[in-house]
Amino acid sequence: MKAAYYTKQGNAREVLQIGNIEEILPKEDEVQIKIEYSAVNPGEVKKRSDAFGVGMPYDLIVPHSDGAGVVSKIGEGVDESWIGKKVLCFGAQSYRQYGTAAEFCCVPVQNAIEIGHRVDIRQAAQMGIPGITAHRSINVGSNSVRVDRQEQVILVQGGSGAVGQCAIAMAVKAGARVIATVRKKEEIEVAKTAGASSVYLADGTLKEKILADTPEGIDHIVEVAFAANIETDVAILKQGGSIATYATNDDPANIPFWQLVFSNISVYFLGSDDLSQEVKIAAINDLTEALSEGWSGLDIGQEYTLESIAEAHLHVEERKGGRAIIKMG
Repeated sequence: MKAAYYTKQGNAREVLQIGNIEEILPKEDEVQIKIEYSAVNPGEVKKRSDAFGVGMPYDLIVPHSDGAGVVSKIGEGVDESWIGKKVLCFGAQSYRQYGTAAEFCCVPVQNAIEIGHRVDIRQAAQMGIPGITAHRSINVGSNSVRVDRQEQVILVQGGSGAVGQCAIAMAVKAGARVIATVRKKEEIEVAKTAGASSVYLADGTLKEKILADTPEGIDHIVEVAFAANIETDVAILKQGGSIATYATNDDPANIPFWQLVFSNISVYFLGSDDLSQEVKIAAINDLTEALSEGWSGLDIGQEYTLESIAEAHLHVEERKGGRAIIKMG
């Protein structure tokens, strides 16, 4: 089968290869998907470049965890009715060797979700990592997979990013009023399209702008740049407010401990790979439901071919704007 892969880590143009590898067949309780679209996420770019410093877990890696296509084969224990279904998949390369940047991909059947005719397959292909992260960032603080956010005000930092857009949509779905921040003026409309009622540039006057908008303070914050924004976050949160953060611009972060203590602020650190299967399924179901009900999904910057996967990775690395997605031939 045709696939993109790398056998060493490094620069996208230097290590990503295109070629034929042995077709991956489904094992017990797995389905094989003929991939139509493969999504590129920042974490996968970091894996390829070894930004996490963990090295190569396998001799050869086919990247990307998220994608969508049609079930082509099934493993033992999987009902034959799965064959021919249009599905999205998540976690394809989470603790696994072969991801979605290939003609075929195999995942546990529980990681394949059927998508209806009203859901754009390009959007479905992107819902995994950013969607699960975003959904949980809205629904932390409870043993339930869903939290009622009626009458709450939620701030989404980085509202034009993939997680940010999904978080805005999920917060609105949960009943909240959403304020978002963006880095550039041209990103304002992206966050508004996702459902934010107010969008502000993340500049030196952000605290004043948000408190003027919501004098009583923010109930909950979804945070993309923990180290850079924690001081502002503490200043604008209500007593007993909360932060869900999934990324930081600097590590380690300087944490204002006593301000957090005196304001009784809860901070949740999120990584989508190791969330429970129940949480992941609830997230995907809510996201695809939102898509079927009219949410336009993520802003796509450019569609690439498999042969141009290196350029797709650079699109993400260089933050060119909009999502990079690969269409299989």
